[in-house]
Amino acid sequence: MVNVNIEYPIITLAKDPNVQKKINIHFIKVANEFYNYALNTLLPNAIEQYEASIKQDYPFNPYEAFMKYTLTLNDNCTLSTYYDQYEYTGGAHGMTIRSSDTFNLQNGNIIKLKDLFKENPDYKNMIIKEIQIQADKNLAENPGIYFDNYKALISENFNENNFYLTQKTINFYYQQYDIAPYSSGIVTFAIPYENLKIKSPQCTFTKKK
Repeated sequence: MVNVNIEYPIITLAKDPNVQKKINIHFIKVANEFYNYALNTLLPNAIEQYEASIKQDYPFNPYEAFMKYTLTLNDNCTLSTYYDQYEYTGGAHGMTIRSSDTFNLQNGNIIKLKDLFKENPDYKNMIIKEIQIQADKNLAENPGIYFDNYKALISENFNENNFYLTQKTINFYYQQYDIAPYSSGIVTFAIPYENLKIKSPQCTFTKKK
């Protein structure tokens, strides 16, 4: 009825097992939540759809639920990841929802966007401006990749939780249909740290000699 495939990371921190446990519990919790959603929501719906297909004599396509993580940064006491949750429930195509987490490997806490901009309370407007500049360039190269009112949608649908880090950039993403048609997928904007007048996260402790 439902094909389920869930992949998630498990980290090892030999010198700090408590932080290791804290982060791994988070990964396992996210995976279990998606599995329970597939079991308790998608499966009953799939069974209902299957029974209807038998009665009305039309093909039944099994539902799908996939989750996969991508590691984008593991350096300077910082671990950044995003994960895509895909589901297909019949119809022309499925849907993907992206989420992300960035961890401080010294304490296991999740790093929020505001933590990166402690000296700039107006960081949201600066980020949106940078995204709009990049979107203008992208649209000039590929007409039609965004909705006509993409500039307004970039601002309206900006979500502070929708980011992840790399060595040189903060990547901000928008879900399917947020600012663009389905064919454009999940739209991502990679903004260099220097454009936002910040530095990449660094370890705060002094290494022992």
